[in-house]
Amino acid sequence: MIQIRKAEERGHFDHGWLDTYHTFSFADYYDPALMGFRALRVINEDRVEPGRGFGTHSHRDMEIVTYVLEGELEHRDSMGTGSVIRPGEVQRMSAGTGVLHSEVNPSRSKAVHLLQIWILPERHGIHPEYEQKTFPAEERNGRLRLVASQDGAEGSLTIHQDTKLFAGTLRNGESIRYDLRPGRYAWLQVARGSVDVNGQKLNAGDGAAIEDEKALTLEGQDAEVLLFDLN
Repeated sequence: MIQIRKAEERGHFDHGWLDTYHTFSFADYYDPALMGFRALRVINEDRVEPGRGFGTHSHRDMEIVTYVLEGELEHRDSMGTGSVIRPGEVQRMSAGTGVLHSEVNPSRSKAVHLLQIWILPERHGIHPEYEQKTFPAEERNGRLRLVASQDGAEGSLTIHQDTKLFAGTLRNGESIRYDLRPGRYAWLQVARGSVDVNGQKLNAGDGAAIEDEKALTLEGQDAEVLLFDLN
């Protein structure tokens, strides 16, 4: 079964400096039927204006993954981490027992376009951690590249949950097959372009909750996708 969450049905707020879409309930957008999917709690698509950003604020007991599509995002936190995240790089911050951080667009001229993802951790009270890795375009072209997993397999980021996150790009007509083990679920998020998944079309910003499917066949049209394999 594939249940599509259309881009235009998401929560949307334009704060001037921030144009944001919420796939699931977040901040002032609340729908009790949309509190996440399995361990996946948040997918926010954000566009942040030059020189603006999220000031220092706190998180705890959440796995936070940042995926930049265009531009740059500067990160600073109370663990002493300072970094800039660019397209092709993925950040993981385990908030655990508590962390303060800020995320700012350092550019004076170009907006930053990103996906911010929250995943519920397998347990509370984890020691805060930060990790950032580069996944070159050639590793994602025409395939699903593992970028985050519980055991850090294949050089992926390590997240504290039985979840695998894949990123991939598909040129016109390229296809990928992904087999789902029995009892597993998936969420597909289309970041760019369009994708046919088992015959159903998704466009940029669309997501899909997937269960009771043995395999997924993705056929893309200049597409960039994130696929979550969830327990």
